[in-house]
Amino acid sequence: MTGGPLVEIRKVSHAFGGHRVLDEISLNIEPGSYTVLLGPSGSGKTTLLSIIGGFLHPDEGSILIRGGDVTNAPPARRPTATVFQDYALFPHLTVGNNVGFGLRMRGMPRARRMARVREALAMVGLADAIGKRPHQLSGGQRQRVALARALVVEPAVLLLDEPLGALDLKLRRQMQDELKALQKRVGTAFIHVTHDQEEAMALADHCVVMNNGHIEDQGPAERVYARPASRFSATFMGESTLLSGRVLDLGMDEIRVDTQVGLVSLAAAGEPGFDVSLAIRPEHITLGPQAGSVSLGEATVTDVVFQGSFKRVAATSAKDPEVAFIAKLRSSQPVTVGDSVELFASPADMVLLSR
Repeated sequence: MTGGPLVEIRKVSHAFGGHRVLDEISLNIEPGSYTVLLGPSGSGKTTLLSIIGGFLHPDEGSILIRGGDVTNAPPARRPTATVFQDYALFPHLTVGNNVGFGLRMRGMPRARRMARVREALAMVGLADAIGKRPHQLSGGQRQRVALARALVVEPAVLLLDEPLGALDLKLRRQMQDELKALQKRVGTAFIHVTHDQEEAMALADHCVVMNNGHIEDQGPAERVYARPASRFSATFMGESTLLSGRVLDLGMDEIRVDTQVGLVSLAAAGEPGFDVSLAIRPEHITLGPQAGSVSLGEATVTDVVFQGSFKRVAATSAKDPEVAFIAKLRSSQPVTVGDSVELFASPADMVLLSR
């Protein structure tokens, strides 16, 4: 098959004990893409990954890879390989034999197999570790061994089930960079499961936000963050302040929305009388007016967290105590808990969402 999706997920549903964890999921994965399935626990992302890999069979729907139906094929008969969170390395085997295990099961002669193993270990920066045992390696090195073992069989799709979850923050950030660079170098499509929004934004060129067995949003990470398609996506993919409101009237190229903190006019389409929400990202809220910004009213600062290059500030609206603003301000900006401040944002930075 040429010119089409590498992986096609067609109306896949699955249930555990009567609880439907996937509900008619349809999704295409393009060749060479880095797709991240992002969502909270119970959203269905790991179940979907297991179905793609053949570890589970869907109750309904089908999985196609390279145009061929693999819905009922076992993992060994699919052009996929999986990296698990615990790496699943054999402790009694050397690194070289761990990496070459899949090739050995396929009957590849030893000389050819070991040549491929050395290439794979060199690719992940562990050429000198071929004779070591897994317990002699750090967590990051064991993760690289698991990657080499998966890639050495040259899968069409590499599946990664929270592969960075067991690593500390510094190593996790380092491995994010290495994973992205490795994926670009080998050209294999990666499908990566995580609940970490920052990890998703660092890695994905195709971000899929899942919730309660459905796809809430999907697309380039930048678009999903900047222009989320749903309230859930706006609050799970990063943070947002949500203002509830109702469309009052429709002009030539803008609408007016009566929100909890006052009237806001913005360039958007909407029908008068409809209930909507406005999502505002923290970096778009300021303490002073900027060009084109409007006042969001007075608020009382309830929390200030220093985070290096910025301060994360939480504040409660004086007009409606249910409105909790979240702002990212310059770290040098003086603000303390208890301060009364006036907040501003530009309507151009607000995202209109149906409620």
